[in-house]
Amino acid sequence: MRVLFNEEMKQIADDLDTMAATVKAAIDGAGKALLNNDIDAAQSVIDGDLKIDGLEASIIDQCVQMLAKQSPVATDLRIVVSTLRIASTFERMGDLARHIAETARRAYPDSAVNPAIRDLFEKMQDFDSHTADEIISILQNRDEDRAEKLIVNDNKLDELHTQTFSIINSEDWKGTQQQTIDAVLIARFYERIGDHAVGVARRIVYMVSGFDPSKDPTPQLSGGLDE
Repeated sequence: MRVLFNEEMKQIADDLDTMAATVKAAIDGAGKALLNNDIDAAQSVIDGDLKIDGLEASIIDQCVQMLAKQSPVATDLRIVVSTLRIASTFERMGDLARHIAETARRAYPDSAVNPAIRDLFEKMQDFDSHTADEIISILQNRDEDRAEKLIVNDNKLDELHTQTFSIINSEDWKGTQQQTIDAVLIARFYERIGDHAVGVARRIVYMVSGFDPSKDPTPQLSGGLDE
């Protein structure tokens, strides 16, 4: 039974790695669509969201079957439950990337990005893309130390999010009403992608060690696993 459990968990872990890589591609594609006004990239992200949804459904189904057949306990149960939560979080990240791509497609052939905030959106895109790369590596290697560093660094994205609103609310903002709406939404989408990545990092820490980062007195590591 143990051999069968390990084989099934290996398949689920492989599917989760595939899902992480697919979400990373969606984030990069969304940035290309938004910042380069690339309609083909936008459509690719939108169409590709079905693959992310399918991977989530498959992982959930496999985990549920494992819970029913294997009745895992202790560490094994923690891994299965954490995998379920991570898959659901990846699906949300994919949805947010799709929202960015949809915004870019709707604005085409014009850009959804006002020049006054382009630099900030480039930085937010780079941050989320780098974070997605980190998540892939952390997940594959079960690297608790890198997961904790990712959690701490999230405040950098929060600062970029705050700067966006400062520009939009300033007297110098000349964006149209639609550009203002798009800027608020896109900034929120980027910020939430980062938040969900932190949620995945917290889950990985819990999966590896059984330690809940939300119990840590360090301010940067506080916050529940399901935020």
